[in-house]
Amino acid sequence: MQNNIEPVIEVRGLNKRVKDATGELTILDHIDLSIAKGSSVAIVGASGSGKSTLLGLLAGLDSATEGSVRLLGRDLTTLNEDERAALRSGAVGFVFQSFQLMPHLTALENVMLPLELRTELPHAEIASRALLDLVGLAQRTGHYPKLLSGGEQQRVALARAFVTHPAVLFADEPTGSLDAATGYAIIDLMFEMNRRNGATLVLVTHDAELVERCDATVTIEAGRLVNGLSV
Repeated sequence: MQNNIEPVIEVRGLNKRVKDATGELTILDHIDLSIAKGSSVAIVGASGSGKSTLLGLLAGLDSATEGSVRLLGRDLTTLNEDERAALRSGAVGFVFQSFQLMPHLTALENVMLPLELRTELPHAEIASRALLDLVGLAQRTGHYPKLLSGGEQQRVALARAFVTHPAVLFADEPTGSLDAATGYAIIDLMFEMNRRNGATLVLVTHDAELVERCDATVTIEAGRLVNGLSV
């Protein structure tokens, strides 16, 4: 579809195996895929099929047994843990089903955290307040996560994910903990923020509405990719 554009993510011959009590378990088996800049891709499949493992490998949160993952032109298999973390902090955002907010930090402090970790302190508060305003939480900046609804917590998580202007956003079941109405609102917000940032969106989901909104779908069955992908 966009073969003339260098992929943001390129995977070749990706395998992931782990040892268990019965021997060696294959979680992912020879995955090949290519994802272009600005596209949105849903990874789907039954529970235990390897979806979240694949997402973690694409994001450099885990290491493959064999094969290669190129993220933004960098081969993750050649980087050590610190180098992968540095790449993520500069170019990758995350949204999780469980929100992963720091309970002892306010909404504003949670959004500011990625910028503070990058020592971008002068503009951290201004940028974070602007994003909380964008997601409709301008009046909730001083609230701790326990005082926010599930939808509000996910909005904080979205603001935190986009505060560094990531080139790639990874999301793992971003609407899985929300009711249908709230989930649809979060979907609209995520795609609007993604459009504004021109980021590439890669997500794991069971949500048919979310899948429908994506440019392409990757289906995993028992660790194998059952539909080829190059978008």
